[in-house]
Amino acid sequence: MTPSSSSCTTCDDLLDAPPALAATTPADASRAAWLAVGSIAVGTFVMVTTEFLPVGLLTDIARGLNVSDGTAGLMMTMPGVLAAIAAPALTVAAGRLDRRTVMIALSALLLVSNLLAAFAPNFGTMLAARLLLGLCVGGFWAFAPGVGTQLVPPMAQARAMSIILAGISVGTVLGVPAGALLGSVAGWRSAFAVSAALAVVVLAMQLRLLPALPAARAIRPRDLLLPLTQRLSRVGLGAVLLMVAGHFAAYTYLKPLLQTVFGLSPTLVTALLLTYGAAGFVGNFIGGHLVARSPRLGLLATAVLLAASLAMSAVVGDGLLAGGAVVLAWGVAFGMVPVAATGWMLNALPQAPEAGQAMLVTAFQVAIASGALLGGLVVDGSGVSSAMLVGSLLVAGAALVAGTLGHAPRVLSAP
Repeated sequence: MTPSSSSCTTCDDLLDAPPALAATTPADASRAAWLAVGSIAVGTFVMVTTEFLPVGLLTDIARGLNVSDGTAGLMMTMPGVLAAIAAPALTVAAGRLDRRTVMIALSALLLVSNLLAAFAPNFGTMLAARLLLGLCVGGFWAFAPGVGTQLVPPMAQARAMSIILAGISVGTVLGVPAGALLGSVAGWRSAFAVSAALAVVVLAMQLRLLPALPAARAIRPRDLLLPLTQRLSRVGLGAVLLMVAGHFAAYTYLKPLLQTVFGLSPTLVTALLLTYGAAGFVGNFIGGHLVARSPRLGLLATAVLLAASLAMSAVVGDGLLAGGAVVLAWGVAFGMVPVAATGWMLNALPQAPEAGQAMLVTAFQVAIASGALLGGLVVDGSGVSSAMLVGSLLVAGAALVAGTLGHAPRVLSAP
């Protein structure tokens, strides 16, 4: 899961606050420039959708490749681990390499990953495909925002960032239900095949539309350490680690929860996963409104609602009404997570947004990987409901950190 998604309007409010991420821009925001921005946004959508496909297809893939549901959770853990390393590592390793070349290479790698997953004969091959995806995830998060700002003039950079982040947001909230729907209609391999086809479109768009994008400057390793030296950014990273790990300890097993705990049919499960995606859009707007008032309020409210929804999933009983209530609350809470985390870091580290973003990506991916791994161990040992409770406790820890240590951040205001 990724950390910079929100509605376009919300992103404009947040991203006007810090300095621009890149100084080198074309002379005017022509139609070609905005089409190029669109190609990056579609790429981020496909990347995030591919990352989350196994959540909606987990039980189907597990049966198809003859592994347990807990073992299948490694499809979320492995790319998360590699992405956490790849985001800062690729940022430094790329140096002054033309960002057009970097983005095209990442899109080609995304295509290979999806093709390998679609035709995987065994679980080992599937994990290899997911490791390639981990490189894509880390790379896209590291470079896509800066590339967007290079394509347009300074006055339009916030809008370009908003479009790219909207692609990430759509992938985040719709990737799971879209994958589940495709899987139920044509099998889980078809979902990866469709993602591969979309990756071909992205690659063709970027080859045609992206101009030369020289790097403004090379990022040095010590630049990445700045977020660890500031108190508020450290608090934010700690809260994000707990909240996202707790979320994914449970979220990776959302489909088994709806099937085995709430006793719902595959058709109803697919419908609720789509409902979850729609609720995530609502959560984006709610989270953006709260962050505009106070980053601390946004992060705290997000953690409280998420912890409550996870706890509720283990105690409300079964059936469609109970499952629907859990999915609605959980979806809204998850929609708030990326914008709340991003708002906190922009507020805590306005003088170094690139460094803050890189570390936030790392924190997210470490949390996704560790949360999915922990959830798998709990599911195999104690069942799905226990994973929900463990996730709720971790998220409650994030609320405690934000509420007690995150005092008096500067309030972000709309431009």
